[in-house]
Amino acid sequence: MTDAVLTADTADESTKKKPRKGVLIGVILAIVLGGGGFFATYSGMIGGAGTKGETQKLVASVADLPTVAFVELEPLIISLGSSGKSRHLRFRGSLEVVPGYEADVSHLLPRVIDVLNAYLRAVDITVLEDPAALIELRAQMLRRVQLVTGEGRVRDLLILEFVLN
Repeated sequence: MTDAVLTADTADESTKKKPRKGVLIGVILAIVLGGGGFFATYSGMIGGAGTKGETQKLVASVADLPTVAFVELEPLIISLGSSGKSRHLRFRGSLEVVPGYEADVSHLLPRVIDVLNAYLRAVDITVLEDPAALIELRAQMLRRVQLVTGEGRVRDLLILEFVLN
C-alpha cells in the first residue's frame, strides 16, 4: 500500500513540473520574438526608411504642400431652447483661408459670427447631442461661411471646441 502512495506522489510531482516548463518556454519565446520584431522594425528591415531617393521625394512632396492661413473665430456661447432647463453650446473654431485673403475674411468676421450664431441657435438640441451629426453641422456651417465671405476664400472650417453644457 505504501508503494501505491509513493507512486501517486511521484506522478503528482511529475505533472506539476511539466506545465511550469511550458510557461517558461512560452515566456522566453515571447521575449525573443518581441525583441526580434522590435529590432527588425527599428533597424528598417521591416517598414523602415526607404532608399535615399525615396526620402528625397518625400521631402520634395512635403515642400510642395500648399501654404495655408488661419483666421481664428472668437468663441461663441449659444443658449439653446426656451425651456426652463437652460442649456448652452460652447463653440470655438478656425477658418482655413486661402493665403492673401486673411484681411478680407477678418474684415467680415462679424458677419461670419452672426451667421454661425443664427444657424447653431436654430438647430434642434437632439441633433447637437448626436456625435455623428457633427460632420453634417460642420458642412452646413462651412457653406454658410463661404456664402458670407465669397467663393474661393475659405477652404475649410476647423472645429476646435464643441461642448454642450
